[in-house]
Amino acid sequence: MKRKRLLISASALLMLTSAIAGCSSGNNEANSGTGTDAGSTATGKKVELKVWLTPQWKGVLDASEPGADYDSFLKYAAQKFSAQYTKYDAKINVEVIAGDQRDQLLNVNLSSGTAPDVFFESIFAMGDYAHRGALVPLNDIVDDASKSDIAQSYWDATTFGDSIYFYPFQNNPGTLVYNADMFKAAGLDKFIGGENEIKTWTLDEYEQILKGLKDNLPKDKYSNAYPMSLFAVNNQGDTWNLAYMRMFGNKFFDDQGNIALDDAKGAKAAAWLKKITDAGYTNPGPESVSSNDANGMFLNQQLAISFTNPILYNNAKIDMASGKSTKFDSRLANIPSESGDPLSFTYVVGASVFQNKDATKVEVAKDFVKFFSSDPELVKSSKNGIPVRTSVSEAFKSEKPLFAAYNANSKYLFNFTGNVPGYSQLREVLYPGLQALYTGAKTPEQFVKEYQANGNKVIKTNKENSVIYQKK
Repeated sequence: MKRKRLLISASALLMLTSAIAGCSSGNNEANSGTGTDAGSTATGKKVELKVWLTPQWKGVLDASEPGADYDSFLKYAAQKFSAQYTKYDAKINVEVIAGDQRDQLLNVNLSSGTAPDVFFESIFAMGDYAHRGALVPLNDIVDDASKSDIAQSYWDATTFGDSIYFYPFQNNPGTLVYNADMFKAAGLDKFIGGENEIKTWTLDEYEQILKGLKDNLPKDKYSNAYPMSLFAVNNQGDTWNLAYMRMFGNKFFDDQGNIALDDAKGAKAAAWLKKITDAGYTNPGPESVSSNDANGMFLNQQLAISFTNPILYNNAKIDMASGKSTKFDSRLANIPSESGDPLSFTYVVGASVFQNKDATKVEVAKDFVKFFSSDPELVKSSKNGIPVRTSVSEAFKSEKPLFAAYNANSKYLFNFTGNVPGYSQLREVLYPGLQALYTGAKTPEQFVKEYQANGNKVIKTNKENSVIYQKK
């Protein structure tokens, strides 16, 4: 996926180039990032690993580097690791896999016993492989320093049962985005946050904003514009819909990993979505609108409030600056809730290790994952997204002032997948229910009841095949 081109100094680039040139396949003194004992001697045994990733960002530290590509970071990490690794003579082959081919390629390779040793990917897309027993726990490579540097909410997202199955590296938080110019035009100046702030509104304030936008936006300047985006044509962007279902305090999953949406709080959230749609506070017909449609409407100033993440937000800013799209003042806000605490979620990106029945390869794969996930130089590359490490956010706070806002938001994160088995199938259950809600085919009470029943059937079937739940 595309990443914002982040500027670094010429001297930093020179240092980086020198470091890459200095890496070789030889075995030098180990450093503590590998999990090996300093001063140990290589056995000479050759170990070859296959490392996959989906496109995350280009370059090692920055997309402006000569020849920057999606595999640059892991190739550089592999060179640096092999040059100082003393346990074995490690060779690491890095391959970029298209996101829409991930599951097909993984399933084919798992069946043939040729799965990758390491996969670097968004965790929500990989959780089912932990339940299937295809991944190995990583508890033994996570040290106290990393645990204290990375907020607990990120570890919660990577933990299935009692074990950590992914080493968090960076994240991609979801928020609202709003057109501050449209707010000003509607007389809503007092609700506008700072340029480097993720503004938190109470639910009452949010409803005031929606009403103010509908009633007071100048029609001559913003014709055919609506206050807020809603979409339910498919499963894309469904994490925002999952957040809206939690707005009145429903926790969505119970302690046994089952959907628990069918209560007064869940029904109230569904009723609120239907209410604001009927009131004209959203784009018409959300049942036939996609998240891509909504994003396009926001950029065309047909929506005052929509959804975003750092990638979408940064790309929009770049397009505005280059003249590809109309420039306006866009800022960030949290998804509100009745309690007053914002609702925040994120896509955590990190590495997993596949169980390939070769103890040596698993050992080296885990050492490699620990190395690039904790090495002081390599973790700086997480600035290409939003760092999970407080230390990296702090180091780049002057260059990237929004890092501090995202870091402060981390305490409000909810785990939108619940780490339940069959989550990818659950995504196919949600949007038909929302479509029925918006068209009036189902009442809010019917929607939450049927979604819970159908969703729990999916979870039950997958629990029966989950190594995580079979251990309980």
